[in-house]
Amino acid sequence: MGNWLANHWLSVLFLVSWLGLNIFLFVYAFLNYEKSDKYFYTREILGTALAFARASALCLNFNSMVILLPVCRNLLSFLRGTCSFCNRTLRKPLDHNLIFHKLVAYMICVFTAIHVVAHLFNFERYSRSQQAMDGSLASVLSNLAHEKEGDSWLNPIHSPNTTVMYATFTSVAGLTGVIATTALVLMVTSAVEFIRRNYFELFWYTHHLFIVYIICLGIHGLGGIVRGQTEESIGESHPNNCSNSFREWDKYEWSCRRPHFVGHPPESWKWIVAPIALYIFERILRFYRSQQKVVITKVVMHPSKVLELQMRKRGFSMEVGQYIFVNCPSISFLEWHPFTLTSAPEEEFFSIHIRAAGDWTENLIRTFERQHSPLPRIEVDGPFGTVSEDVFQYEVAVLVGAGIGVTPFASILKSIWYKFQRADNKLKTQKIYFYWICRETGAFAWFNNLLNSLEQEMEELGKMDFLNYRLFLTGWDSNIAGHAALNFDKATDVLTGLKQKTSFGRPMWDNEFSRIAAAHPKSVVGVFLCGPRTLAKSLRRCCQRYSSLDPRKVQFYFNKETF
Repeated sequence: MGNWLANHWLSVLFLVSWLGLNIFLFVYAFLNYEKSDKYFYTREILGTALAFARASALCLNFNSMVILLPVCRNLLSFLRGTCSFCNRTLRKPLDHNLIFHKLVAYMICVFTAIHVVAHLFNFERYSRSQQAMDGSLASVLSNLAHEKEGDSWLNPIHSPNTTVMYATFTSVAGLTGVIATTALVLMVTSAVEFIRRNYFELFWYTHHLFIVYIICLGIHGLGGIVRGQTEESIGESHPNNCSNSFREWDKYEWSCRRPHFVGHPPESWKWIVAPIALYIFERILRFYRSQQKVVITKVVMHPSKVLELQMRKRGFSMEVGQYIFVNCPSISFLEWHPFTLTSAPEEEFFSIHIRAAGDWTENLIRTFERQHSPLPRIEVDGPFGTVSEDVFQYEVAVLVGAGIGVTPFASILKSIWYKFQRADNKLKTQKIYFYWICRETGAFAWFNNLLNSLEQEMEELGKMDFLNYRLFLTGWDSNIAGHAALNFDKATDVLTGLKQKTSFGRPMWDNEFSRIAAAHPKSVVGVFLCGPRTLAKSLRRCCQRYSSLDPRKVQFYFNKETF
């Protein structure tokens, strides 16, 4: 736990500050509406539900302001570039942008539930006080004339015959609230991991309901349903002095005047206008970049239904481990999918590897497989920064790729090859451990040539110890294992053609980390993963377990790719 806090103290501080702001805003608004003289008469009708509704509304505004910032990818890439020379701890929160985005979304759901439930009570109490005939203060306030003076009414339900349902769907606040809540529910439910991975198109289209949510939020307060006594009215008829004599309001010259009320001015737009403007600028920039011409220079079909595209684009500049968004208008005008760049910054082209993993990717691969037909038009947005950009900031790097998750590390390994070719003496990294875990043998063919070239280059330069790579096959049968065993004494592996033999099964991570910690007792080790969540848990646990409590000794820093 101590090591984890040492590595993530800034992220924890940021998260605690965000939670603290939510608590502060809720308590501040709650006490304001619960104690303020301005809402004394409103509380006579609504009770404590008023304070709950308004406090949750303030927190909703705050979180709706924040939620778009983590998905402003150009902003994050700019900040990552600005902080490129900062301590890795200062850059760490940028790697958790999607996690923070989800946390803010969950917080919005919580405060939406509080807000909706509180207003259900409010509307019910508005209706009950309007129908009351007992001459109580609440009934008198509810029957203040709506027609005589525009600012005198307090109860938005103007007639005893008006139902709560009718008042909800005929008021600006009620209708926009229903629409915004429906949009929020659809966005959250379609964003669960199962739907996002198996029905990405459903997630993609439904998530754009955020436009409906933001519009409804901006105009939600225009109805002015929550009303408070005006300052002038409080001055001449303070509720502390006049609430007990409400039956004598305006009867005599010395009597208290009937209170006047005004609707609460809309405030949501003030919270969201700045992030909306920033997000619109972000989308305009991304649209402009996506319209620049992309030239496909090479198309390669790899085993296991993996498509490689090599492309060129004027002014395109990348770093290792970055990713781009790709759109194919002939398949869908609106769908953009993220893919990690597999090329190196030193190459004259940029490339991606696309595995068939859904309708869109299958259609794309099928389109490129068609012979004697022109290549489809591809639009590219990016590149955007990821945690893998920091790989050369570590003395020792551990790269773990699962299946197609090897792609960011292909870019890193290619860049290393070029750096050795050009005798780059600025390379800080002294040792790289690379683990590639695949289910089928065909997957290893994707980057066989790259690994073979690296083996030869390291041998020629006398740096065989620089790269330690291991390949693991998790999907195998007795025929494959028997064939490998019979040919084990050969110089190269029968499955890959590489000098490094393929291992069967999964890595024993405790053994691997123990060996690395023993080999580098005073090094800072960066562990990078592009793979499933279960593997991330195992690696994160090992990073914590094998990091020394002494900061002068070996320290493991876990980093996971997220799009």
